[in-house]
Amino acid sequence: MSMLELRTVTAGYGQFTALWDVSLAVERGEAVAVVGPNGAGKTTLLRVISGVIPPRHGDLVFEGASLAGRPAHEVVAHGIAHVPEGRRLFPKLTVAENLKMGAFLPRARKAYRESLERVSALFPALAERQKQRAGSLSGGEQQMLAIGRALMSRPQLILFDEPSMGLAPVMVLRLFDLIRRVREEGYTMLIVEQNVRQVLKLVDRAYLLEVGRVRMEGRAAELSEQDFVRKAYVGL
Repeated sequence: MSMLELRTVTAGYGQFTALWDVSLAVERGEAVAVVGPNGAGKTTLLRVISGVIPPRHGDLVFEGASLAGRPAHEVVAHGIAHVPEGRRLFPKLTVAENLKMGAFLPRARKAYRESLERVSALFPALAERQKQRAGSLSGGEQQMLAIGRALMSRPQLILFDEPSMGLAPVMVLRLFDLIRRVREEGYTMLIVEQNVRQVLKLVDRAYLLEVGRVRMEGRAAELSEQDFVRKAYVGL
């Protein structure tokens, strides 16, 4: 049984439908990408999974329990952490305070020291900047902090929403290296990303979302070779 499964999910805002009958699965220990052009419904997909918007139809099953329509705080309590688009840190708080905000659940609080050591080992740059305000960090360091904050909740599944957005090209490569290191720690992840070429090197499988529907799905290595994906998204 998959760790996460979306079964024919339809969702949207008001009169607008952003997702139509979307089905996808993420197995434990897997890294899965959802790629596609702007307006394809990728961010809506993550909002449904993280409980920000309820699906109109279909079901969302995580570790055998239906989470469809459950509020966001319950989704987090089940072990799903969301690294949102634009990072959404608390800019006036320090690095240490932002990390502490990630460990607000009782089970995460108990393991706070251990989590902090793990995050510091993964991201030494954060360990050196514990007392610095988050707003004064570079874009790459802020993204590191957003990932570190998600790890502090001791998640079973991490959702990444456009992690490379707004970063300089040299930082994008570093970011994917960081995500690869997180992956090697054994975390399961679902990544929505515009940078198709880089993300396909990182994940096991990918789904191609176009105008709210899954158009293609496959092993990452196979997808990157397909003419359609190359032409439309990798710019070749």
